[in-house]
Amino acid sequence: MPIIRRCDNEERDAIYEIVNAAAERYRGVIPADRWHEPYMSREELDAEIEAGVEFWGYVNEDRVLGVMGVQPVKDVVLIRHAYVRPDHQGKGIGGALLRRLTAETAERILIGTWAAAEWAVGFYRKHGFVQVTPAQKDQLLKTYWNIPERQIDTSVVLAKPAFD
Repeated sequence: MPIIRRCDNEERDAIYEIVNAAAERYRGVIPADRWHEPYMSREELDAEIEAGVEFWGYVNEDRVLGVMGVQPVKDVVLIRHAYVRPDHQGKGIGGALLRRLTAETAERILIGTWAAAEWAVGFYRKHGFVQVTPAQKDQLLKTYWNIPERQIDTSVVLAKPAFD
């Protein structure tokens, strides 16, 4: 029976593997100057965890099939690094993780993703998130994330609940 639980330190290799395998979908979709090989290095993963990203995993038969990070920042919670093993995508794993993590907080939840990743934007919309205006997006990304200006230019932000 699958379970959703916090990932432990011994699962960093699984997180790294899942993020980089699933992020292959971005290759050739996001701007070439934003693509890295690997997409997320081990050092970047360690830095994200040090910055407060707590990874949760969808685990079946002791194998992590999907991961999603949650990071409280100021007065919101960010959903970060949501990835499912490519051979398990489309089976409800991402939705199960998102429902679990959003049920855990009463704060506004924000998600940033690549504007060109239409499948990701559609996934979050399907789960009740609303895309913010371009002006709101720029302000939110500068307030709650630590990303380069080029990434701000090529991203979108979705919120739940929506801003008035």
